[in-house]
Amino acid sequence: MTASKPRVGAPVARLDFPTVDQERSISIGGSKDRWTMLFVYRGRHCPRCKRFLNKLNDALPEWAAAMDVVVVSADNREKALADKEEFGWEFDLCYGLTEAQMRALDVFVSEPLSEAETTGLFAEPGAFAIRPDGTLMLADISNGPAARPDLEELLDGMKFNIENNRPVRGTA
Repeated sequence: MTASKPRVGAPVARLDFPTVDQERSISIGGSKDRWTMLFVYRGRHCPRCKRFLNKLNDALPEWAAAMDVVVVSADNREKALADKEEFGWEFDLCYGLTEAQMRALDVFVSEPLSEAETTGLFAEPGAFAIRPDGTLMLADISNGPAARPDLEELLDGMKFNIENNRPVRGTA
């Protein structure tokens, strides 16, 4: 593991992502007023991602009460916007995750199986809880679409961590 890859308890490198609404971009890393949960998804071609993100959207009021929620893929704006409009997602949806950003987050990177899937490299799923001071509290990274965190359990655990200022685990 190189120093640029995220380690729990260490600062997350600053990464900037454009939002599909084009009103702003979102940055992770660095100090913020609130916790941030960053979800990386595979993109428009992935039906499992859509099911997961639809569940996230249904629970968004509870999530937003606890922390900022940011979702990003390597898709271009048109693909990401099409998903947002089709499914009515209300979370901050970002696009254009670069290979360098994928590598900085240490997510698994895949090549498409065919152009019917997608046309470029894409990130496999990941979830990253980032403290207000910009350090990584929790990382959940999968090498495929079928392994995802349970959103209800994850939110419950994050609320506990936030309310009790729990230390980072898994540093040994």
